[in-house]
Amino acid sequence: MSEQERIPLIGEKFPEMEVITTHGKIKLPDDYKGKWFVLFSHPADFTPVCTTEFYSFAKNYEEFKKLNTELIGLSVDSVISHIEWVMWIEKNLKVEIPFPIIADPMGVVARKLGMIHAQSSTSTIRAVFIVDDKGIIRAILYYPQEIGRNISEILRVIRALQLVDKTGAVTPANWPNNELIGDKVLNPPPHTVKDAKLRLGQPFDWWFTYREAQQQ
Repeated sequence: MSEQERIPLIGEKFPEMEVITTHGKIKLPDDYKGKWFVLFSHPADFTPVCTTEFYSFAKNYEEFKKLNTELIGLSVDSVISHIEWVMWIEKNLKVEIPFPIIADPMGVVARKLGMIHAQSSTSTIRAVFIVDDKGIIRAILYYPQEIGRNISEILRVIRALQLVDKTGAVTPANWPNNELIGDKVLNPPPHTVKDAKLRLGQPFDWWFTYREAQQQ
């Protein structure tokens, strides 16, 4: 796979592209400059798992907004299909889908982002790209077609990444409910002997220390 064809990686700039959505044309990542965004793909409109995911994304939309984060859906369905499905959700499930959905019937965007299922050239997997306010890819998550995503986990990842940016700390497993240190955060390992000696005597050890999340 050539450099131009390979899937973008964490830490790289999200590739520039113009896409057609249910809200009109959008330029990525430029139209979201200064905001975080989550671009997530789903296998198909009018399918049960995807419908529950969109319902949950919509119900949690304000939580994403509080984190300066926008949502963008994607599948290889057409704009008309997306519109019909969105209207069905609003009519039958009583929730409005407030974010755009990319129509990618030729699979151009999906292939560029590695969202096509290995066993199907016409079906997108459940991929999630979390992109920060500078257009940098910060996290990539993949789920099989059979398993619906945990929207709370996606929110948790964004909160953790924004905390990391603000404090320079790193977050433990299951943060903010870690079994060892609760909602506290970890200090990155020291990079010099001098820094290591400054941490001697701290729990748990010089290479394994923690602090309150708001401390810098």
